[in-house]
Amino acid sequence: MRLIRHPVTAVIAFLLMAAAVALDAGEPAPGKSAPAGMVSVPAGIYRPLFRGPDDLREVPVKALWLEEAPVTNTDFLEFVRQNPQWRRSRVARLFADSGYLRHWAGDLDPGPGATDLQPVVDVSWFAAKAYATWKGRRLLTTAEWELAASIGPDHRAGTNDPGFLRAIQHWYVTPTPAVLPVVKTRRPNLDGVHDLHGLIWEWTADFNSALVSGDARGDTGLDRQLFCGAGSLGATDRSNFPAFMRFGFRSSLKASYTLPNLGFRCALDVPVTPVASVTLTPSPAP
Repeated sequence: MRLIRHPVTAVIAFLLMAAAVALDAGEPAPGKSAPAGMVSVPAGIYRPLFRGPDDLREVPVKALWLEEAPVTNTDFLEFVRQNPQWRRSRVARLFADSGYLRHWAGDLDPGPGATDLQPVVDVSWFAAKAYATWKGRRLLTTAEWELAASIGPDHRAGTNDPGFLRAIQHWYVTPTPAVLPVVKTRRPNLDGVHDLHGLIWEWTADFNSALVSGDARGDTGLDRQLFCGAGSLGATDRSNFPAFMRFGFRSSLKASYTLPNLGFRCALDVPVTPVASVTLTPSPAP
């Protein structure tokens, strides 16, 4: 079998091979729309607040389907009905601390303190992950959450909108109300996602990717530039105070923790349609 030697034929073959490599990766399935209650979030780039050990400055994020709002008490009630091991009286302490669903009236009764359309809170990471699996979905990664949350109601680059950042910062310094508002009462972002800010904090799949061990001030093997006033020195955006708050909050969590202002939402990967590779048949030299 001879190699392709004609220059024009060789160029065409090269382009076809390049196309085949690109097509093998798949492309969004035509005609597919997000399931009910979910919206499409386009692919983008997440820039971590702090660079990791690999000096990673940018994280590519694929397109995904994201639930419009956090999981509600009604949603979670159906989950515990069908999964008794996650009821308040039966959950293992390994998977949730003593505050698990503390605001509910009973195992299967959210009660007046947890209305149907309020976001479910006081749930551990383990419980959130189990719910997502039961729904055939998953938790967002931190990169996915941060990318979706960087989009404002008026500008896609919300982090460049001082008003957007001030509103988030104001919420972070405001005490959690005794009675949480219901979901979807605020304006969504430009992709149609509600309540990424201003209602509750949310678990992410890899919330502890920034976790440090022990008392950071005493651990000699840790990067001390991450703490106290020096923490901003290595940051990619020193003006983004809300991002510092989220970084610190996530770093303080353990998977069994439950908090009255911490809930979650689910995501799905966008299906892709694989395209068959182009098979090249070498032609004889002219």
